[in-house]
Amino acid sequence: MGIDTGAKNIGVAVTTSNKVVFKAEIELRQDIKELLETRKIMRKSRRNRKTRYREARFNNRGNKEEGWLPPSIESRIQNTFNWIDKICDLIPNPKLNIEVGKFDVQMMINPNIQGTDYQQGQGFGYYDVRHYVFARDEYTCQICKKKEGILVQHHIIRRRDGGSDRADNLVTLHDKCHEMFHQGKVRADFKKLKQYKEPPFMNSIRKRICKRYPEAKVCYGSFTKPKRIELGLEKTHYNDAIAISNPSCIRENWNEYLKIKQFRKKKRSLHESIPRKGHKVKNIVQKRNKKNTKSVGEWNLGDKVLFDSKIGFLTGFTGKKGAYIKSINDEYLTLSGKNYKQVPLKSLSLINHNNNWLIENQKERSVK
Repeated sequence: MGIDTGAKNIGVAVTTSNKVVFKAEIELRQDIKELLETRKIMRKSRRNRKTRYREARFNNRGNKEEGWLPPSIESRIQNTFNWIDKICDLIPNPKLNIEVGKFDVQMMINPNIQGTDYQQGQGFGYYDVRHYVFARDEYTCQICKKKEGILVQHHIIRRRDGGSDRADNLVTLHDKCHEMFHQGKVRADFKKLKQYKEPPFMNSIRKRICKRYPEAKVCYGSFTKPKRIELGLEKTHYNDAIAISNPSCIRENWNEYLKIKQFRKKKRSLHESIPRKGHKVKNIVQKRNKKNTKSVGEWNLGDKVLFDSKIGFLTGFTGKKGAYIKSINDEYLTLSGKNYKQVPLKSLSLINHNNNWLIENQKERSVK
């Protein structure tokens, strides 16, 4: 059994000495950090409004245990372990091979780094992030390319859209250029600097894997790529997993793989962050929005359905008679000859229910 670990996708393959028995690609959730940040903003704004006092529900502040990781990282690591355990339970006496990564982020940013430079980051010696951004951009406005005037920092991705206050999301602008940019009088295409989110994740999961699966054989990309080329396989996550399982040759290999994708099924919001106009009665009590409905009759979110010779997954309801259907690649499926997205529930045929994972067979394709 070969496992190609990753921050976004996991490749899984089960092989014998010359035959591919099973191969799959698992897509993990990437929206946890954004959702937690949205919750934080909404709760912070709620404290400034005339609302009832909410007592603390849990004593969960500052009680981080040893080995604690952020929820976005912990979720991906635990889901990786869950799928490894599930598939191992289906195989008699499996030999587990796992590819891990070991990265030096500081050296990726500065190849000449050495010694005490590791203790001095990019912002070392600057009063705060703002002054570092000004110095990085050479005190030059990134719109008019001039140095004179009052300088301000501009968020490339707005904070309400999930942007952060990190230096890679900030650029230097004149105050007048900044104002005209937000008024739409000038345009500019700011490119966010390269982020290094995946390497720290791979370093974290490598330590967890070595601790949880001490009997597993661990390898690195320096082994996977030559082995995949030797077997004559294209670059995909599941083909990497086949190479990691280290078969001597491949005589049987089916041309389909299993696509597995995690989705958010339970929406726990009790109110709308932006109330819609036209409501006759104010939402002064805690009630779930109808748009967060998890089921209508016998239908549930995530159900795999067939309609109009198309197979998709039920992602939302429009009242009690309609629904939205998407493919596993997040594309809307509509009735033939229709432009609107709603599909009548009476035209659907249930294939199977799903919990929090969408599963579908797909034809092989190349991933670069």
